Amino acid sequence: MSEREETLALLVEACRRFAREVLIPAEPVVEETGQIPDHVVQGLRDLGLFGMTIPEAYGGLGLSVYEEVRLVQEICYAQPAFRSYFGTTNGVGTLGIIHFGTEAQKQRYLPRLATGEMMASFALTEPDAGSDAASLITRAVQQGDHYVINGSKRFITNAVHAGVFTVFARTGGKDSGASGISAFLVDRDTPGLSVAPPYEKMGFAGSHESDVMFDDVKVPASAMLGAQGTGFKNAMRSLDHARIHMAAVATGLCHRLIDEGLRYAMERKQFGQSISKFQFIQGMLAESQAEAYAARAMVERAAHDMDTGKKITKEAACCKYFATEAASRIADRMLQIHGGNGYIKAYPIERLYRDVRLLRIYEGTSQILQLVTAREMLREAGA
Repeated sequence: MSEREETLALLVEACRRFAREVLIPAEPVVEETGQIPDHVVQGLRDLGLFGMTIPEAYGGLGLSVYEEVRLVQEICYAQPAFRSYFGTTNGVGTLGIIHFGTEAQKQRYLPRLATGEMMASFALTEPDAGSDAASLITRAVQQGDHYVINGSKRFITNAVHAGVFTVFARTGGKDSGASGISAFLVDRDTPGLSVAPPYEKMGFAGSHESDVMFDDVKVPASAMLGAQGTGFKNAMRSLDHARIHMAAVATGLCHRLIDEGLRYAMERKQFGQSISKFQFIQGMLAESQAEAYAARAMVERAAHDMDTGKKITKEAACCKYFATEAASRIADRMLQIHGGNGYIKAYPIERLYRDVRLLRIYEGTSQILQLVTAREMLREAGA
């Protein structure tokens, strides 16, 4: 193996041990308190996970997309809230700065984000602009050498922790569509920016999503990320990466779910024998294993293609759609294997079942991903 391959193997093994020895034992605490324990946060920092995708020149690990998904799959053997704590900083919250930021913006934010000293959030979704994000109405009006931002954002992950927000606002006319949207880097302590208390959710305890309000928030023109009017285009590029990342999250959870079902099937006895001997149970295990294997192969192939510079909008949509839908099907089967015990909180499968449900909604719903995939197919066919 090359030196880089050896380093990746060591990182993968470290994340595998950390998930099993630190994260899984902490799951009940996170479920009860809604908070990630301090020793877990420090462990994530020690592993360098806050800086996975940040270039080494700015203090990060500088991982490729393929290397990133390998680590995410291991970390997400544990409940997904742990990944959420550092994932946004590595993904949509930081990729815009890496790809489109000025050198001054990179120097200002990336070193602190890489160590976990600061966290980032991605403020795109609005109350009336979810799947149709290009219809957002938050506005940024230029006044001399500043912009004044007014509006609100919804379901913003890690907003309660973030030190910087990538905020998407309309700088063009009311009917300017996607071409009228620009992105800005807004510091948390900017006057007029406020964060609502986190939502109480069905699952994903420990991952905090909040509304963010902008009331005459004044930022310098130098806070614009990329050129004016390119914000939405740049966001979609970040979302391709994010969808590969989320597919890796789902893949990691697939393997945890299968292990929970397999363990229970081997221990549980009915009619004088382990239920793992029953063909219906074996069928559910085998079907789940096949889907998990397919999801992992898809994700790793698409990540490799992205690293080579290939446009992977269609492939990223396929990965996120297939992996998250597979995770939901597997969760359902593994809970069914648990029977009545799967419906009570004493077993991890109950919590994991609720956590998995969100994966088919954020970073693009399954239905939107179907539309994206079909659109790309038609474009490639010349339609």
